[in-house]
Amino acid sequence: MNYYSLHHKSPKTTFKNAVIEGLAKDRGIYFPESITPLSKDFIENISEYSNHEIAFEAIKQFVGDEIPETKLKEIIAETVSFDFPVVPVDENIGTLELFHGPTMAFKDVGAKFMAKCLEYFNNDNDDEVTVLVATSGDTGGAVANGFLGAKGVNVVILYPSGKVSDIQEKQLTTLGQNITALEVDGVFDDCQDMVKTAFLDEEIERTLTSANSINVARWLPQMFYFFFAYKQLHKQHKDIIFSVPSGNFGNICAGIMAQKLGLPVKHFVASTNVNDTVPNFLVDGVYKPKPSKATISNAMDVGNPSNFIRIQELFNNNLETLKSAFSSYSFTDDETRETMKKIYNNSGYIADPHGAVGYLGLKKHGLLENEYGVFLETAHPVKFLDIVEETLPVKVEIPEQIQKVINNKKVATKIATYKDLKSFLER
Repeated sequence: MNYYSLHHKSPKTTFKNAVIEGLAKDRGIYFPESITPLSKDFIENISEYSNHEIAFEAIKQFVGDEIPETKLKEIIAETVSFDFPVVPVDENIGTLELFHGPTMAFKDVGAKFMAKCLEYFNNDNDDEVTVLVATSGDTGGAVANGFLGAKGVNVVILYPSGKVSDIQEKQLTTLGQNITALEVDGVFDDCQDMVKTAFLDEEIERTLTSANSINVARWLPQMFYFFFAYKQLHKQHKDIIFSVPSGNFGNICAGIMAQKLGLPVKHFVASTNVNDTVPNFLVDGVYKPKPSKATISNAMDVGNPSNFIRIQELFNNNLETLKSAFSSYSFTDDETRETMKKIYNNSGYIADPHGAVGYLGLKKHGLLENEYGVFLETAHPVKFLDIVEETLPVKVEIPEQIQKVINNKKVATKIATYKDLKSFLER
């Protein structure tokens, strides 16, 4: 499998090189040269396959022969090591819980898969790779956990000061070993811009790669749980609509990839907070990125989502074709809080702010009588403890995964500019 840059000014490259480089030399993100649908027989009989077998079938064409099948299956077994249940919330709405992994966020899947791929590629190489990643919340913790102790890999995580939750901050600043946290005086987009600039800075002698969803090995495995949800639902529900809380748009883009592989999804809804670049684009066809705004659903505080260009590519950059299969709506913090209350009062289910935005997207889009809506619950409510307990009459129990880090001491280096980042990387 070859990959090409969506800026179309860099040569094609292999899966291995795309993983190690993260971003093409022309600053474009990589996209697979071809997408071959899975067999109809496999889709129709998906209930007969284990989650590991489903994940292998979904990803193998994108890896090709660059990782042996036995090793790829081993990586998948280590990646898909927890449950992905669909939990009923309303009569025709369920939530796909993606928070049962080690850091209690959906990004555990992509982070672990990428870490294991990079470790494999670096196994016979004495040179070290530096994974440089920007986070608006959950990516940092998932990447820190996924890469902890990985041979030949150092991880540098940039996060916006004061704009991640306390628990998210503990997860990315307390592990030590090969993990370093940089606390940036700015917003997520500043962190992401610094990372992209560093990749193209020829004066930096380190080998850099990214663990954000711009990296194909972080992005593509997110297809898995759309297949897992379909496996649970397809015998009862034929017309499934997914609503995905969306920030950098990697998650929903992976869902659309699953659809291109043959997964029967009727429609996708990208639900955003007030960072409404994509909802506005669907209205007027003009893509106008803007500085991100801080919200209670901070993992979605992205004003210029990197993966939207991939979504456009999947629909041949045709706006009308895109709109036939994809909708996007924006919601305020007040609407989010009210929806958290509504969900809890109606069903007793405790949704985090991101899940509540996903639920709002389904309601805004509307469901026909024969349709079943699934919103993604991308993080455990404990990750946003203050907001949840301020909004709902509940006391959230602290899971074991969080108890391990909650009392650890934060260690982070403060930076403000790209010059600060470059100085740190040149040490």
